[in-house]
Amino acid sequence: MCKKLKGLHNRIDKCIMPFIEYLNDYLPHRTVASCCGHGVYPMTVVVEIYNRKSGDRTFLEIFSNKVIPRTRNFYKKDSKGYYYIQEVSKEKK
Repeated sequence: MCKKLKGLHNRIDKCIMPFIEYLNDYLPHRTVASCCGHGVYPMTVVVEIYNRKSGDRTFLEIFSNKVIPRTRNFYKKDSKGYYYIQEVSKEKK
């Protein structure tokens, strides 16, 4: 888990960058969003699954195996400034 940096909008959290690079090298799907969760929410990674025959695109959060019904703006921001995916995340108790 990396430290949350206020005011900086990193595309990939530094602590999970090697994992995301691995996914991008070995999965046939494109990684479109990710967050380590910063100890508040679970780690999330959203991939785009493209069906060549139909042309359909599906966005899937890989750890929960939940389909995300949006094509962008996957994350919402809570009152403390942490990002989460509403279909997936529950705050850690």
